[in-house]
Amino acid sequence: MAENMKGRLEGKVCIITGAAQGMGEATARLFASHGAKVALGDVNTEKLEAVAKDIGGDAFYHKLDVSDDENWKIFSGAVRDKFGTIDVLVNNAGLVHFTPIEMLDPNDFNRILGVNTLGPILGTKHVTPIMKAAGKGSIINISSVDGLRGANGLTCYTASKWALRGITKCHAFELGTSGIRVNSVHPGGVDTPMGNSAGRPKEEVNQVFKRLPLGRIGDPTEIAQASLFLASDEASYITGAEIAVDGGWTAGTFLTMLPGSPEGLMP
Repeated sequence: MAENMKGRLEGKVCIITGAAQGMGEATARLFASHGAKVALGDVNTEKLEAVAKDIGGDAFYHKLDVSDDENWKIFSGAVRDKFGTIDVLVNNAGLVHFTPIEMLDPNDFNRILGVNTLGPILGTKHVTPIMKAAGKGSIINISSVDGLRGANGLTCYTASKWALRGITKCHAFELGTSGIRVNSVHPGGVDTPMGNSAGRPKEEVNQVFKRLPLGRIGDPTEIAQASLFLASDEASYITGAEIAVDGGWTAGTFLTMLPGSPEGLMP
């Protein structure tokens, strides 16, 4: 990145949840490189501590179960006490869950919604008074391409991400006049421990994504760049928006040629 693009978050206090790995870690590192004071939350404190220490500087970390209201109260209070304010919240923590509908366990459904949907609601609840006092703030909800479409076997996950998309718009209305912007980011396939749990080489994984316009899986830093923009003052007139960072997945997929077929194409 060009040197003149550094410092886009200079002095801003930014909370990133799910920051121990994947997109959360990439976002924390990118934000810190742009001058942010980062506060990292995750249930995996061992990895979280390692990330915070590697970032260095003012990086703050604390165990955070995003689905727990009291956890959020303690965490947000600790961030405010350390840095004096909170400028940005990136609700990144998330879980994915695959199951056929006839095998769905309500406990799994509640667990996924607890992290993916209730978590961002609680985070927003607890940072809002601090942001209102400052008269500004940016809240970024990491939804998914599955918050813009449907997919087989993803009832729990898709429900949670569609809900987060709608909640984003509700909070954009509710908080806008207080100077707080709320937007959602919708990643497609991303090369993270969640998106590539088997750790397969990118060349192999890209075979799954070859029918997308960009024909490859995304890098976590590419998602973090969208959050960086929304967190910065460059996005000062953007709220209630949904930004797909999905390699064109929501635009559609390439048709497959069928040799000898009169139609020649199939989805």
